Amino acid sequence: MQIIKEKYFEGERPLYGLSDTILENITFGEGESPLKETQSLEIKSTIFKYKYPLWYSNNIKVADSTFETMSRSGIWYTNNISIKNSDLQAPKLFRRCKHISLDHVFFSNAEETMWTCEDVKIKNTEINGDYFGKDSSDIYMENVHVIGNYVFDGAKNIVCKNCSFVSKDAFWNCENVTLVDCRLDGEYLSWNSSDIIFKNCIIESNQGLCYMDRVTLENCILNQTTLAFEKCSNISATINSKITSVKNPISGVIKAKKIETLIVDSSKVTPRDTQIISEIPIDKRISVSDQNQEGE
Repeated sequence: MQIIKEKYFEGERPLYGLSDTILENITFGEGESPLKETQSLEIKSTIFKYKYPLWYSNNIKVADSTFETMSRSGIWYTNNISIKNSDLQAPKLFRRCKHISLDHVFFSNAEETMWTCEDVKIKNTEINGDYFGKDSSDIYMENVHVIGNYVFDGAKNIVCKNCSFVSKDAFWNCENVTLVDCRLDGEYLSWNSSDIIFKNCIIESNQGLCYMDRVTLENCILNQTTLAFEKCSNISATINSKITSVKNPISGVIKAKKIETLIVDSSKVTPRDTQIISEIPIDKRISVSDQNQEGE
C-alpha cells in the first residue's frame, strides 16, 4: 500500500477514487467529497473539516481521527467501514451504509445519524442526538450510552447489552429487539413494537410499553412507570418492583411485587385474557365499565 502522510488537502474531490492507501496525519480542509468512491483505505490521525468525506466507499478503516461539525452527511452509501478511538462531531454521518463497526467513538451530535443502515456493531461509545438509528437493521450494541430522543424508530433485529438510553419515544415501531442489563429513562417507551425482550433492565417511562405484541420482561424493575401495557398482547412480564399503574392490557401474564393502580375497561379489552399477579394486594382497581353502569 502507498502511504500519504502529513498533508493538507482542500477543494472538491482532492483524492477522488483513491485505493490501497494509508493516510496518516492528514487534514482535509474546505472542499466537498475529499475521498469519494475510494477503496481499501487506512485512515489514521486525520481531521475532516468539510462535507461528504466518504461517499460510495468500500473497505475503510479509521482510527484516532476527528470529523468536525461541518463534515456533516459524511459517510453515505459506504460499505465495510470501521472507526475506532475517534470523535464524531457532525450530524447525519451515516446513511444507507452496510457492515459498520464502531469502538470507543464519541458522537457529540448524532442527530439523524445511522439511518437505513445494515449490520451495525457499536461498542464502548457515547451517542448524543435525536433520531439515531432510524430504519436500520441487524444492530449489536454493548456498553453504549445514548442521550437523545426517538432512538431506533422503525429499526429491527437489535441486541443491546449493558447500555443506557435517556430517550423519549425510544424503540418505536421496532421488530425483534433484545435488551439485556440496560437502563432506560424516557416517555412512551417502545410503542407499536413487536417481539421485544427486556432482561434485567431498569425502566422508568411515563405511559411506556403500550400498543405492543409479544413483549417480554424478565427480572426487570419499573421505576415510576405509569399506564403500562395499554393495548399490549401476548405479554410475559416478571417485574421485581412495583408498577405505578397498568391500563387495559389485552392478553398475557403480568407479575409484579405490587401494582398500585389497575385500570380495566371491559368494553375495550377482555379482562380474563390477562392474568394479573401482584404479590402485595393492588391498592386501587378502576373498572371503567362499572363506573359507566353506576352513572346510568
